[in-house]
Order: sequence, then structure tokens, then C-alpha cells
Amino acid sequence: MASKAQLATLEELVACFEDLEDPRSEVNRKHPLVSVVSISIMAVLAGADGPTSIHRWAMNLEEQLPQVLDLPNGIPSRDVIRRVLCALRPEVFQQCFSEWIDRLIGVSDGQSQRHVAVDGKTLRGSSDTNKGIGPLHLVSAWASEKGLTLAQVPTDQKSNEITAIPELLKLIDLGKSIITMDAMGTQKKIAQQIVDGNGNYILALKANHESTHTAVINYVEELLNDNPSRTPHQQLDDSPKKQIHGRNESRIYMQFEVPSDFPNRSYWAGLRTIGLVVYTVTQGDKEQTDIRYYLSSLPLDVGVFARCVRNHWAIESTCHWSLDVTYNEDGLKSRNRLGTENMAWLRRFTLSLLKQHPGKMSLVMKRKSCGWNWKFLLQVLGVKRT
Repeated sequence: MASKAQLATLEELVACFEDLEDPRSEVNRKHPLVSVVSISIMAVLAGADGPTSIHRWAMNLEEQLPQVLDLPNGIPSRDVIRRVLCALRPEVFQQCFSEWIDRLIGVSDGQSQRHVAVDGKTLRGSSDTNKGIGPLHLVSAWASEKGLTLAQVPTDQKSNEITAIPELLKLIDLGKSIITMDAMGTQKKIAQQIVDGNGNYILALKANHESTHTAVINYVEELLNDNPSRTPHQQLDDSPKKQIHGRNESRIYMQFEVPSDFPNRSYWAGLRTIGLVVYTVTQGDKEQTDIRYYLSSLPLDVGVFARCVRNHWAIESTCHWSLDVTYNEDGLKSRNRLGTENMAWLRRFTLSLLKQHPGKMSLVMKRKSCGWNWKFLLQVLGVKRT
């Protein structure tokens, strides 16, 4: 039987769903909604990827689960689990986690604001060519320092991220956040929304904003070539000390204050600094350099700028890569849109749980261990967090 500390923490997680509206008919409702959702969370942690495997996992633990969950009529069937996951409103489902996630994330030690990376990922197995339905695309907010997904919003196409991002930003506390986005999210209205929410932004700048992009390049080149000292700026060399896969990498971060007469400054709410990263890769006698430019509402502090840009790149390697490798997300077939979105959220939420666990095992091994060992599963649900 689980310890009192583990049960208390599990009860805390279960309590998140007590106010969740039950979408099922009251007729023949035999299983508490909270218990069905809790079983789904635990099963996905243990390796399940859909209603059938969630049910089978629960049946294998039909003696242990009643010790920690209210199951007056035994283990819910596969059809009950499927109906719940396909009927729950995803936005309300996510809101149930908000208070619990806020307690987890707080604000990083020594930092006035947390970093939140906004990026999209396509669920390739969710398309249905027979019905002419393309794959579901999810835009997520990822708290990089804590490894937590804060929220997600669906869209049918990657190109629709521009309309999904404002809805996503409404779901998080902007006042505690430094938001980073790639060039698709670099929009004047999005910058305004972040500033209105008392947040800060770092937005990647490319030729989709041609006049601003050109003005930034011209300004930086003129400044560096003619008189670097005329405008306050900072520089940071964050190059790896060792070779990576047989190549040498150089990462130079620079940040400049934006002058009052900078072209288009008034278009971008709160614009205070311009950032750039000079990324050079040398392998043998070949050298390739990439320069990336950014608009930011942050004051001059190249260390903060570098940390946030570096952590934004990590959303691909840390979050999206883990979803594909640890959960095989791209390989999962799903046709019901609500069910697909709710299962995607369960994967992101349980990934966050696994990342909070202090053990040295890989995420893949931690998830396998949740399936092999009931005590370890409860430990992941009830791990002490600093």
C-alpha cells in the first residue's frame, strides 16, 4: 500500500478535477469522473496510449487502484474511458491543471520572470484521408526551466498558428513570463498582447517583416562597422568548449538598445532591444555561419537574452523530441478530434511529471518503470519538489 505522503500528493492531484463538469449522461453513470481521469493519467504515465491500453493497464491493477481512488463499481470499461476522453472539453480539461501547475512552476530562483517558449507540433497520425481531414497541429506553451507544458491550443494547419497563439497566451500568466517565439509568431498584435499582459517577449525576426528585418540588419551592420561604442550593447560568447559530434560550434550573442529614431519602432509595442545570435559550425575545412535576429521588450541584459534564446531551441530537443521518442506521438493513430487533443494533453502533462522526478534514468526508462513498478509510479506522482 502507498505511504500517506504519496496518497496525500495523489489526492492533491485528483482534487484538480473535482469541479470538472461531467459530460456524460446521468443515466447509468457508475464511475466517478475524477477516477476515470486519474486512471487515464496514471496509465499514460505507465505506457498506455489510448482507451484500450488504459483499461487493460487498470485491470492489471484492480487490487491496488481502489486503495487510492474511488471505484465503487470496479474498473471502468474501455468504452467508458473512450467516451470520457472524447467528450471532455479540452480547454476546461486543461484549466483543471492550472493551479497545480502554477504551484510547481513558481518563478525560478534568482529570476524575476520565467521563460515560456511557444511553438507548434503536428500530430501526423491524426489525419484521416478518407474524410479529407488533415493532421491536428497543436501550439503549446512550454516553461523551459521546469520542463512543464502550461497550455495548448489546437489548429488544423501550421499556417494557422498566428490565430492560435493569441488564444494560447490567454491561458497563461503573462505577467510572470518572458515569451519566445519563432518568426511565425512575430506579429505586432501578439507583441501588444504580451505587453498589455505585463509580460516580455523575444521574437525571432525574418523577412516576413521585410522593412523591420532590413532596418535591423542595416542598423547592426552600421553600428558594428562604424562606431560600436555609440549605442549601449552587450556581447556574450556561449560557445561549447568541446567538439560536438566531430564539429566545432561557436555561439555569439549580442544585444543592442533600440534608439528612439529606429525605423518602425512605434509599430512594436514595448520594443527596447535588438538581439542577434551568430552561430558558426566548423567541420573539417567547411564552415557555415547563420545569423539570427530578434526583437525584444527586455532591457539590456545579454545573459537573460542568451538564456531564453537557448532554452527556446530546447523545446524541440526536450519537449517535441521526447513526445516522439518516449511516447511515439507521431506514430499514434487517432481520428476523434476531442479525444486526440485530450490524449495529447495527457502526454504533455505526464511528460512534465516525469521531468520533475529527480532520478537519473532516461525519460523512456522512467516511463517503463512506472509500468513495471506501482511504488515508482506513485513516487513520480508524489515526488517532493523544490
